[in-house]
Amino acid sequence: MDVRAPDTTVKATAPVIAFDKITLAFGAKTIISDLSLEIGRGEIVCVIGPSGCGKTTALRVAGGLIPPTKGTVRLLGEPMAGPRRDVAIVFQDYAKALLPWRTAAGNISLALEAAGVAQSERGDRIRDLLAKVGLAGHEDKYPTEMSGGMQQRIQIARCLAQDPAVLLMDEPFGALDAMTRQGLQDEMLAIVAETGATVFFVTHDLEEAVYLGDRVIGLLPHPGRIGIDQRIDLPRPRNQLETRETPEFLRLRRTLFDFIEKAEH
Repeated sequence: MDVRAPDTTVKATAPVIAFDKITLAFGAKTIISDLSLEIGRGEIVCVIGPSGCGKTTALRVAGGLIPPTKGTVRLLGEPMAGPRRDVAIVFQDYAKALLPWRTAAGNISLALEAAGVAQSERGDRIRDLLAKVGLAGHEDKYPTEMSGGMQQRIQIARCLAQDPAVLLMDEPFGALDAMTRQGLQDEMLAIVAETGATVFFVTHDLEEAVYLGDRVIGLLPHPGRIGIDQRIDLPRPRNQLETRETPEFLRLRRTLFDFIEKAEH
């Protein structure tokens, strides 16, 4: 699959995603105001904030789905002019993201078909992707035959089929039970470590943000703007029990809790 390489004139240290004074307004209502943010190569940035602060809107702007009213979003140094194949979006509502009349393999194949990958080459690629998300041998199952966690794995596998440089994830595990959620968190971290993808991850869960992130960005509401940019210096690889029990994890969670509490009042 051909994925646009970074412009060779862009320095290696240049951010993969850069918001430069982004403002987004719908009519007289300003949703996001003067948002500037840089995300480096391979970095996982989690975005939190109270309802209505513009988290999902910022993600859609990053994906080229909504043009900003003012300012510029750049990907690999190039202005975003619309959706790109090297940017994949994982939505929370996995049930609506999958085509019910297609099998697991058929749903993943959508991305390969869109990229013009020859049919003869798709089978091995699909099997590799299913194995990567822990679903080897499930290629012939339909979405209705799979649990919520399995359906979300299929959506992630379909996104990975794009060979993305950037993964935009909008509360992808929010509707799942706790154990499935933790399993997918660890699978996502392993995939990102393997692929080197840059991740913009929206979540309401403060523990999830601390566990996954290299940084956590907290947005203030009305309009959305950065209120906190917290570095997460927890060592990797992370462990669901040991990491969450460390004093530093608890301190970071409290810092973010205090931020949300103040932002909501």
